[in-house]
Amino acid sequence: MGTAILEGYIMANPGSEKAIFAYDRDRERLKSVSEKAGIQPCDSIATLVEKSDILLLAVKPDTFGKVLHEIAPAMDWEKKIIVSIAAGITLNYIVEQCRENSGVASGEENFRCKVVRVMPNTPALIGKGMSALTRNAWVSDEEMEVVMRIFRGIGKAEQVDEKLMDCVVGVSGSSPAYVYIFIEAMADGAVALGMNRKQAYAFAAQAVAGSAEMVLQTGLHPGELKDRVCSPGGATIEAVEALEQNGFRSAVIDAVRAAAEKSAQMTK
Repeated sequence: MGTAILEGYIMANPGSEKAIFAYDRDRERLKSVSEKAGIQPCDSIATLVEKSDILLLAVKPDTFGKVLHEIAPAMDWEKKIIVSIAAGITLNYIVEQCRENSGVASGEENFRCKVVRVMPNTPALIGKGMSALTRNAWVSDEEMEVVMRIFRGIGKAEQVDEKLMDCVVGVSGSSPAYVYIFIEAMADGAVALGMNRKQAYAFAAQAVAGSAEMVLQTGLHPGELKDRVCSPGGATIEAVEALEQNGFRSAVIDAVRAAAEKSAQMTK
C-alpha cells in the first residue's frame, strides 16, 4: 500500500519525486523502490524524520508502537505531521505513544502532536481507491488539504469523524472482498449457462465497474438507477425479486456491520 500511495502521488504530481524521502528496514526493497520511483532513500529513520514535513507510516499495526518509539527523538512536533494507514490505531493512541516516547508528562498542553489517520482500500493499488481521513485538533485546514492531495493520487478521498472509521472498514475497507464474491457468483451463473470462464469474468466485472461509475458520475440514487433497468414484467425485475427472496440486501448489510464490529474490537 505504501508503494501504491507513492506511485499514485508521483503520477498525480510529476516532478515531486525529488522531494520525497523513504526508509525501509529491507535495504534491497528500499533501493529497488527508490530507483524505480526516483525518490531519495534514507539510511535511517532519524534521517527520514529530519528531511520530511509529512511522515507517512505505512507499517503494520503490530510494529507501529516500535516505529513511533524510533521517530520520537528526531521529531519537531510543532512542524511535522504523522500520517498513519495502520488499521485499528487511533489518533489518541498515536499521540499518547509519542508523548510517552518523548518523555512529556501526561496532560502537558504544549505537546502538540499532529496526526492524520487514514483508511485506504486495495483498489488504491490501481489508482481507484477510496480513502477515509480523520485528523486531530492540531492539524490545520491547510495541512489537511496537503495530506488529502496525497490520497487523491490513488483514487478518491473524504474526511470523516474518527467515530466513523469502523464504519468505513465495513463499507469501504473490507467491501472489495464482497464485490469480488459478487463478481465470481455472477460469472458462475454465466458459466452454468454455457459461457466460458474468462468471458464470464469480463462481462461480470465490467458490469460492476460501469454500474459503480454510473452512481458516481450521475449522482442519482442507486435505487433510481436500478429502477431504470427494471422494465415492467422484464428479466431484470425477475432477477431482483430472486435476490430479495434470498436475502441479498440484508446479507450485505449484515456483512458491513460484521466488519465494522470486528474493526471496533481490534481498535486501540
